[in-house]
Amino acid sequence: MTARLFTSVEVAPMGFSLGLEDGVVTLGSCFADAIGTRLEEGGFRVERNPFGTLYNPLSVAEALERIVDCREITSDDLVRHDGLFHSWHHHGSFSRPTVEECLAACNSRIRQAHSALREARVLMLTFGTAYVFSLASNPAGEGNGMVVANCHKLPPRHFTRRRISVEETVGRWKPLLQKLIAYNSELITILTVSPIRHMADGAHGNQVSKATLLLAVEELVSIFNSQFSISYFPAYEIVLDELRDYRFYGPDLSHPSALAEDIVYDRFQRATMTPATIQQVHNNAKQAKRRRHIPLRVDVLAQ
Repeated sequence: MTARLFTSVEVAPMGFSLGLEDGVVTLGSCFADAIGTRLEEGGFRVERNPFGTLYNPLSVAEALERIVDCREITSDDLVRHDGLFHSWHHHGSFSRPTVEECLAACNSRIRQAHSALREARVLMLTFGTAYVFSLASNPAGEGNGMVVANCHKLPPRHFTRRRISVEETVGRWKPLLQKLIAYNSELITILTVSPIRHMADGAHGNQVSKATLLLAVEELVSIFNSQFSISYFPAYEIVLDELRDYRFYGPDLSHPSALAEDIVYDRFQRATMTPATIQQVHNNAKQAKRRRHIPLRVDVLAQ
């Protein structure tokens, strides 16, 4: 008898077939960014992380609500630090030297995502951590308790940090998912928990955080799966259980390696695409890689 050397995580077909004509919107952690990039290379129309990398469910919810409402940010949502203007709701990749440039960068993507979500077939949401940073209130009047998506390297005194509860997460997302149904009733929503390990609070703190996210996602799926298509994809379990080996992590031992991301993406394909679509996506990705390696100087080819 051959010994089993790992636990296989079963991923059942998700009840739909994703085609290259279907639009996809991704929101959440850098793991969502990694999967979104692979979908783009495969030929899908992807609106990938229009607010940049977001880690906690409250910031992801704020981003999604702004996209649905097409509610742009204003100068009140910005802070100036180290010579740049930053949005409290965006990743640092949107930071710019002037207010006007920052607002333009952020709001153009909100408008673009609003249109993309209206036409999309799949929305992929990835939660990374249950810990949030809020603007601290103090006697000087700084801060209003708002949860921020990114601290933009401001001093710690500007923030308070806490772990949100399952109840708070579900309470924020229930009305938002109802709004999403009204906005695009045909949308298929896939919830995932990022396998990236947030070790600032130690191994136990990371596990408690992930458990909070998993319980919240489980409750949301159970509440809404009879109203519209919403499901959970076990990216977290595939990496943490099936690929339980540090060879599948990067040098920081926290982020999954490119190989791990490829394996999860392969499982996602098999759960959401037909064999013919998978083959076409594979061919498209190979062509995209070839194009990236074309020499900049054509005369080199003649030598």
